[in-house]
Amino acid sequence: MLSEPAIAVSQEPLLGGPGGTEPGPGAASRAPRSWRSLLRWETALVFCLVATLIYGAGVPHFMSSTNIFYIGINMGEIAIMALPLTLIIMTGEIDLSVASMLGLSSTLLGYLFKHGWPIALAMVVVLIIGAAGGALNGFLVTKMKLPSIAVTIGTLTLYRGIAEIILGTGSVTGFPSSLTKIGVVPIAHTKLSYSIGIFLVLAVVFAVVLHATPVGRSIFAIGLQSEAAHFSGIRVERIKFTLFVLSGLICSFAGILWTLRFATSRFDAGTGLELTVVTIVLFGGVSIFGGRGSILGVVLAVVIVGCIQEALTLKNVAAEVQNIVTGALLLISVIVPNSADGIQRLRARSRGRARRRAQLRPTDLATTTTTER
Repeated sequence: MLSEPAIAVSQEPLLGGPGGTEPGPGAASRAPRSWRSLLRWETALVFCLVATLIYGAGVPHFMSSTNIFYIGINMGEIAIMALPLTLIIMTGEIDLSVASMLGLSSTLLGYLFKHGWPIALAMVVVLIIGAAGGALNGFLVTKMKLPSIAVTIGTLTLYRGIAEIILGTGSVTGFPSSLTKIGVVPIAHTKLSYSIGIFLVLAVVFAVVLHATPVGRSIFAIGLQSEAAHFSGIRVERIKFTLFVLSGLICSFAGILWTLRFATSRFDAGTGLELTVVTIVLFGGVSIFGGRGSILGVVLAVVIVGCIQEALTLKNVAAEVQNIVTGALLLISVIVPNSADGIQRLRARSRGRARRRAQLRPTDLATTTTTER
């Protein structure tokens, strides 16, 4: 069992972000300030979503139920991979191999099916291989103490290379139609794709774990200050390792969904999607330095990015321009929150300096002012 964190990290509500410290003197004033900081970002996401919908409303058929279904299809696997990456980034690490694991899983599924394996057994093997790939990332990061960005850039190339060796430039088709229809028909009585339906269920599960359990509080604590979390009794390495295994498992599941949606297995499945996944997580308000974020923000970011991409596609905007938009969102999601944090730190430092000066005697204040000059 994971131990309760001994450092001051509060229990967050179901879909909220990190709160303040435990109740005490001044807690009533600190908590509202923390909530205001969270609501500013998520409120901004809501306004961004409204602006996106207004922009899309001028595009023919953008608001149609059929188009909403296709937005879900296009974003399903990306959204699913964003959930474990959210938890990893909250601990101060990163996994850039998510799309390559999707491609390797798709390739392996096609290879096993081509060689006569039952599709159900092939899926189980693919999930096991995905968890093993995540375990490799986790081992190198937690046991070998290597930086996660370097490790996952390496496995990004490694997994894609293995996929190419397995299938080469060929492809595998002929998957059972009872499974491939998952990608082309909506959930009964809805206009949601199966992948988006799965994402929404997983989002609720991840929200409960992150914002309403000791494990979630431990993840926030690790991201805020890993060393302090370790000395407070939190098993930092075990949690990080488990999150990397979870990422590999869920990305391999996304690879299965991808294969069934296209009814084709190729080594280059999902190439380049890691940029979109990272953009969604950071644009959703998750700090690249860890310790801050919410599942609600990530869900909003999925909707916004999906609507923006679909609106631009319907307007026949070139793929290069869409990549520019994605890159701009990534920069905004990194620059704006950290700029706000920097301003708050400067203000806090200035207020502290003013209080210290107010407590000094007049003669001491004159001496201090002369020294500062």
